[in-house]
Amino acid sequence: MVNIQNLYKSFGKNQVLSGIDLEITEGGIFAILGPNGSGKTTLIKSMLGMVIPNKGKIAVHGDDIKKNSIYRHKIDYLPQIANFPSNLRVKELIKMIKDLRGKTSDDLQLIKLFKLEPFLDKKLGNLSGGTKQKVNIVLTFMFDSPLIILDEPTTGLDPISLIHLKELIQNEKEKGKTILITSHIMSFVEEVSDKIVFILEGQIYFKGSINELKSKTNQPDFEHAIASILTDNHA
Repeated sequence: MVNIQNLYKSFGKNQVLSGIDLEITEGGIFAILGPNGSGKTTLIKSMLGMVIPNKGKIAVHGDDIKKNSIYRHKIDYLPQIANFPSNLRVKELIKMIKDLRGKTSDDLQLIKLFKLEPFLDKKLGNLSGGTKQKVNIVLTFMFDSPLIILDEPTTGLDPISLIHLKELIQNEKEKGKTILITSHIMSFVEEVSDKIVFILEGQIYFKGSINELKSKTNQPDFEHAIASILTDNHA
């Protein structure tokens, strides 16, 4: 599904990724974790072709992403911060994305699920952060792509919407899809993830299950295991 080899990326003198090797197989939920500045978002944006690495190779669905951009049509992406045009109405944005993607969509069911009907005629600039995130989720899940990338998907969500998001993620997993998630909410990660990839200072420190991480760090729970990594590497 995703194969990354010897990936390097720096911004000026700041080395963000330092020789990342990562293979993510088809099917399942993978959480990409790490402290702020560890390189998570840069890694994701490199997969999407939004950041050009200094060195290394990325293949998605077997295609070298440097050689063509068609692979992007097989990815649904939820950005951490969605900068929507403030003067557009919600229904106009949804229609625009449907027209751009040119794919069959399932927006009506998702609009109903997140109770967005009253907001369809409202301008995006007048929406709360939580409502914008619901729109963001609808735009991400309304297409049927084999790879879904979610960058901090829980931001601003109320408890009921969070439950719906978890159900959506599990439903997509049951369809055999591959889902990549970044999140700072460890309880959410622990609940939904099959495997985690922990990045530290631009390198992969750990890849495996949460139980394997707890065993490696000799900690009783997931949050203490993560804290142990950070403490040990900043001692």
